[in-house]
Amino acid sequence: MRILIVEDDLVSRRFLQKFLSQYGECDIVVDGMEALDAFLYSLKSNTPYHLICLDIMMPKVDGLKVLKTIRELESQKGILPQDRSKVIMTTALNGTDLVQKAFDIGCEGFASKPIDTEKLVEVMMKLGLLQQKV
Repeated sequence: MRILIVEDDLVSRRFLQKFLSQYGECDIVVDGMEALDAFLYSLKSNTPYHLICLDIMMPKVDGLKVLKTIRELESQKGILPQDRSKVIMTTALNGTDLVQKAFDIGCEGFASKPIDTEKLVEVMMKLGLLQQKV
């Protein structure tokens, strides 16, 4: 699985990388502009991300704008909804308005910080990114 971690906070970024690296190859970026560059490169090189963990609050370009742009790029490329990158929004904010907005734009999951790894695994399973352990 190819994973993109978009997180401006160093501690959160390292935590997610350490945890998610057991499930796949992780690329890490620190802001919205880098996220869009990495996503565009993945499309051009035909190595799309299966999972994007996207922080809502970031400098330069926030996570909601990044998500909206990612979904627009996927539509332009003719990528079917079931083949799109799965996006899990992460935030330390409790504002349900932002979370609802993210779901309206097209995210598939949400994780509040500090990240609960068991809940994150549950979300990844629901999205079909991980198999149930037998």
